[in-house]
Amino acid sequence: MARKEELARKWDRTLDYLYNKRPAFERQGASGYKPGLDTSFALDKMYGEPHRHYRIIHIAGTNGKGSTAHMLASCLQECGYSVGLFTSPHLTDFRERIRVNGRKVSRNFVMQWVKDYKKKMKGNDSGIEPTFFEIITIMAFDYFAKRHVNVAVIETGLGGRLDSSNIITPDLSIITNIGLEHQQFLGDTLEEIAYEKAGIIKHGQPVVIGRAEGVVRDVFEAEAKRMYANITFAQDNPEVTSSKHVNGCLRLTTRSYGTVDCELTGDYQVENVNTVLTALNILKGLDYRIKLDAIHQGFTHVIEDTNLLGRWMRLGEKPLTICDSAHNPPGMTQVMAQLKREPHERLHFVLGFMADKDISSMLDMFPKSAGFYFTQAQTSRSMSAKDLQEKAASIGIHGDAYGHVTKALEAARAAASDKDLIYVGGSMYVLAELLTALGYGDRP
Repeated sequence: MARKEELARKWDRTLDYLYNKRPAFERQGASGYKPGLDTSFALDKMYGEPHRHYRIIHIAGTNGKGSTAHMLASCLQECGYSVGLFTSPHLTDFRERIRVNGRKVSRNFVMQWVKDYKKKMKGNDSGIEPTFFEIITIMAFDYFAKRHVNVAVIETGLGGRLDSSNIITPDLSIITNIGLEHQQFLGDTLEEIAYEKAGIIKHGQPVVIGRAEGVVRDVFEAEAKRMYANITFAQDNPEVTSSKHVNGCLRLTTRSYGTVDCELTGDYQVENVNTVLTALNILKGLDYRIKLDAIHQGFTHVIEDTNLLGRWMRLGEKPLTICDSAHNPPGMTQVMAQLKREPHERLHFVLGFMADKDISSMLDMFPKSAGFYFTQAQTSRSMSAKDLQEKAASIGIHGDAYGHVTKALEAARAAASDKDLIYVGGSMYVLAELLTALGYGDRP
């Protein structure tokens, strides 16, 4: 018992170093963001360029990149590959960010790696001061090399061109879609944001775009031409021809893969599945072993294979309780469309937002007749429940404020009838605290 307690304290100290001793955008916002790749290249060199030991698929985009990464990783895993998966942010456990074949990196590896990293930095006179994300990116790259993965699916953290993961040369780049997000870092227009995302397109390496229109499409085509990269738009010749909900799954009819049952049931996943299938078609031409039956298994068992949480996730019945990770206007638009199609007598919304998001645009989407329970994540980036309550009241949306999401959900459940529907969302950090409280953080 004493050893277990000491290991727990050591783990807490390790996380404290990563979170609180290093600048971290996820917790601090702008003060934790540092654009540029010089530090990432320096760390990469310090660790012997570990990403060169395996094949890589790089994914950027405004919405859907996490789901796309997990579905692609699941399909490749079912095809027999050893697959590394690097995503952010985590929901219940830091170790979710770094996985091999769905299993989270061990605490022992993280603790030892951070210990060795500190020693390396003491003996380094370069003067670099890496951020949280720069550190964990090279940690993931190094872990995948040590585990001898065949392929790694790497999700960008913020943007693309200057994201710390963008030191790699992938077999394939994927950009899911573009919407307004993080304008203080990426630009005020869709064109400017598209330019930043297009930065992951590499010379001579193919790129798949999930969806792009107008000037955004022009940006991607121009960058692909400049980089001599073959570009494919998944929307132009879609693999998915129809979809419907059947027996708790999303059933999709496809051109090349027959009927595909996807374990992720959000309507917005149709576009992500189309992007993944288009990417798999490209990977076939890059000598990846893509097997039809394995692809079916990859979609059917994506949650089991990768332990993905928080995507149109059912938390209870009577009343039906759903949580989702949508946290910007494009994502919330898709959520609201699906909520209208779900059977219910009355809607109840448990909501919390990060203060740097376009909260006004999202609040305008909610029906004023619903029940509202405002809450906040326990981070300085979060808008306080009281401030959110006041902001909502200014446009005619009224509800009570709660200091923690669990209290807000309790109140919603007490007010709802069995035929009502409760939705929890607005921020991945709100979901993280709820799922942790519900015990989802204890899985391997």
